[in-house]
Amino acid sequence: MNIRNEILVRIYVVLSAFILFAMMIFIQASRIVVFEKEKWLEKAEDLHFENRSVEAERGNILAEDGSLLATSLPYYDLHFDPLTVSEDDFNKHVDSLSYCLAYFVDPSYTPGGYKVKLVEARQLGNRYLLIKKNATHLDVEKIRKFPLFNKGRYKGGLIIDKKQERKRPFGILAHRTIGYIREGAHPVGLEGRFDEVLKGDAGERLMRKIRGLNGQTIWIPADDYTKTLPESGKDVMTTIDINLQDIVEQALLRGLKKHDAQFGTAVMMEVKTGAIKAIANIGKTEESWWERYNYAVGQSIEPGSTFKLASVMALLEDGLADLEDTISLENGTYEFYEETMVDASAHGLEESTLRKAFEISSNVGIAKLINEKYTERKEKYIKRLKSFNLDLPTGIEIDGEVAPYIKDPNNEEDNWSGTTLPWMSIGYELTMTPLQLLTFYNAVANDGKMMKPYLVSEIQKYGETIKQFKPTVIDKSIASSSTIKKAKQLLEGVVLNGTAKKLQSSIYDFAGKTGTAQVNYSKANTQGMKHQASFAGYFPADNPQYTVIVVINAPKQGGFYGGDVAGPIFREIADKTYTSKLQIQTAINIKDKPNWRTYKLPNFDLGDKNEMTLLLNELNIPYVNNTITDNQWAIIKAESDTLSVLNRTINENIVPNVLGMGLKDAIYILENNGLKVTVSGLGKVRSQSIPPGRKIKGQTIHLKLS
Repeated sequence: MNIRNEILVRIYVVLSAFILFAMMIFIQASRIVVFEKEKWLEKAEDLHFENRSVEAERGNILAEDGSLLATSLPYYDLHFDPLTVSEDDFNKHVDSLSYCLAYFVDPSYTPGGYKVKLVEARQLGNRYLLIKKNATHLDVEKIRKFPLFNKGRYKGGLIIDKKQERKRPFGILAHRTIGYIREGAHPVGLEGRFDEVLKGDAGERLMRKIRGLNGQTIWIPADDYTKTLPESGKDVMTTIDINLQDIVEQALLRGLKKHDAQFGTAVMMEVKTGAIKAIANIGKTEESWWERYNYAVGQSIEPGSTFKLASVMALLEDGLADLEDTISLENGTYEFYEETMVDASAHGLEESTLRKAFEISSNVGIAKLINEKYTERKEKYIKRLKSFNLDLPTGIEIDGEVAPYIKDPNNEEDNWSGTTLPWMSIGYELTMTPLQLLTFYNAVANDGKMMKPYLVSEIQKYGETIKQFKPTVIDKSIASSSTIKKAKQLLEGVVLNGTAKKLQSSIYDFAGKTGTAQVNYSKANTQGMKHQASFAGYFPADNPQYTVIVVINAPKQGGFYGGDVAGPIFREIADKTYTSKLQIQTAINIKDKPNWRTYKLPNFDLGDKNEMTLLLNELNIPYVNNTITDNQWAIIKAESDTLSVLNRTINENIVPNVLGMGLKDAIYILENNGLKVTVSGLGKVRSQSIPPGRKIKGQTIHLKLS
């Protein structure tokens, strides 16, 4: 009985202790929940870990020679978490750290003032005190060595947040075409279209969540290791030629300023491939000029007289007229269904050949002929325009291209009227972008073969080609060879005898068509009328290499006709391109010009700088030495009656341009860069089998001398 009672007593004691312990736990838990909830929630916040995304390094956008058009540079935001530092370490190093920060990071503070800042941050619990924004890699390496910070992330409290900033080494050059990716904005240009290629694959890193001084949530690295390494983005190589882009952009800007125009665009395309070598879009802002919109791709316009080429080609292709047919010009004025059409300039001709009407850009002549031949078969005219692919977008690798608009006589919504056909024939009541019209002109220059315009040639990874984009044929022949041949004659005639006669060059021939359109016309009121000047053409005329279109909107000074405003810009672009691209120049026939040496200065001779200047000195030929660096290589450039010796940079691992060099210098440069050289002919280098700008991979390059 005594044993039983003893057991019961012990059980009672244990149960009482258990109940008392449980009550204590309950009371403590209640106190935490009621009175210390915020405190422990804050601690829980600081103990929250999560694997979070780490941004990959964005790929580059490159010009055709490998030059950087857009690249990402690393920058760092540096912060300090004083609460991770022990009290002993903080007190021991705060003076020396304050000295370093005041003198080498933020001179607006004295060492004493910075010490107050650090101490206050620790007392207030600021775990994310800003030390420096946008620090460079060199800044980071220096600051890491400061007292306290040199103890590492967890003993020294230095937080390093890496970020990327997109840079464009060439500034405004092709700004809108390169484009951008911005939070809250629609992606633009190549940056937007190739975002998936450029951005790479994000990695993962263990991050710890802390609460900032103002209650904001901050994620900081939990360790120095990345769980999954980010994979850098791939590079996008474009067809843009930096030198040609600069030529086109500067010529366009000069023209816009000269004529005080609203905006303009100029595009250069390689005839045989459709590769866009340059594309410039410049508009006037309140303070300056800027690439604010891609007019070449996204601005659908009434082309005006440049569209007359399509109308005449339709007549030729359908067998309804020929170039020597006599047509009526009505002295430049004619009425279509009570609407009067006039020619842009007074010519006083009652009639002329179709060829002459095109050369002088007679609105009345072309419109009357189209109206006469197609009034009873409107669908045939529209069908012929569509056979030229004028109703199709180009599919260029930039978002925002506007589709062409050509009226359909059978569609009630298109409001076809009696004046539609004659006005459409001269480039009104239909719209297309400058690039779409250029694609049509390029097909004529390319003997009828229409090429798809493209801006991207390759996707690369660490310099190796991952994917290649080759030229694409849209249509093997948009018209018969006879029609194409006559179309070329017409375009050459415009420059030789017509509205672009004053633009002729004595050095080379080019072909094209002027255009002048009213952009805010009203048949009831012509006050405040604005115009659009354009020129579309190609060069050299006998062996077309490049097509160019120039469109200038609302010129206010110096005229408004295409031949006065857009034509000179085309001519400047063609002149400078022809001068800089030796491979498209026609060799001079010495037999035809026996005295050429007496009045032609040496131009674009390329070679060793010291040898060239020595030779010029020995021959007593005056020159200006404009070489400003110690580069070994130089080029002679003739300007008016002056010779200039300029630097020529030879980049490593890139096929150099050796055109104009003597054989000795060319072989020296090419073989030292890892290329194997074969040669044919005598004289100087006139062509090279591998174009400049390609990556060197031990290839064999053939040089032709003449």
